[in-house]
Amino acid sequence: MLELEHRFRVVDVHVQLPTDKYGSAGPHTTPETVEREMQQAGVVRSVTFPEPRPEEGPYLTANNAVARHSVERPFLAFARLAGPRDPGSSASSQLRNLMASREEYHAGPEDVEQYAYDDRFHGFVVDPLHDGLPDESVVEVLGEVGLPVLVRAGTEFPPDAVAQTLLGRGFPVILAHFGGYPLDREATDRTIELLASHDDVYVDTSFVRFREPMERALLEHPDRVLFGSGAPAVHPNVGVMELLTLDVSEDKMRRAFSKNAVRVVDGLAPEATD
Repeated sequence: MLELEHRFRVVDVHVQLPTDKYGSAGPHTTPETVEREMQQAGVVRSVTFPEPRPEEGPYLTANNAVARHSVERPFLAFARLAGPRDPGSSASSQLRNLMASREEYHAGPEDVEQYAYDDRFHGFVVDPLHDGLPDESVVEVLGEVGLPVLVRAGTEFPPDAVAQTLLGRGFPVILAHFGGYPLDREATDRTIELLASHDDVYVDTSFVRFREPMERALLEHPDRVLFGSGAPAVHPNVGVMELLTLDVSEDKMRRAFSKNAVRVVDGLAPEATD
């Protein structure tokens, strides 16, 4: 694919970096190829994190692999956390949560502290639909360390559930896919409403696809939208072009492509090599 030409500094807050043990099949999912595609799209720095594990097991190996692959690349590693709580709101989910206890593959408070004070990691990823929701003690420590947390919502963990469990807890939340994955317009609209009522939530643009909600969010909340490509499932050129073709000002595009993310993730700030 040809290199994309534009005049913006672009950072990407949503890249699942394949690792040797947990990577998806296919030649387009190696860290080297991801780095090359980022360069083609004009992305100067990316937040990277492990893919969901195929079976129960600790994320320690995958997190460390992502950190290792980020060395000497324009990548910032986020640690993925698994938890024992069911993200559902049904009576059966609530009952299971009353009895839930942490397994050895679930993150504990000490794991969060270890990642937070390891300079290889710059934040966390919570994906309740794949990994379960961290327990209350882990959420408390996330608030104490204050690093950004990328959260994936969905049908079984809608934006209102994110608000009830993770917002207002002392750390910034980046709600992936505008909270409406996969292409859930109602959830996307509800997420934009959360931007008005909560100061600690941001949205990333990965897999949004619809033009109207992205334009609405940038017009109503220009400081809360962060570019995310969803690579390597989608070539980052696609996400960049979707943002470039919105009917918003260059200033709002510049905020979404870089300025907003820099305020949330310190490591995305410009360097002399950018």
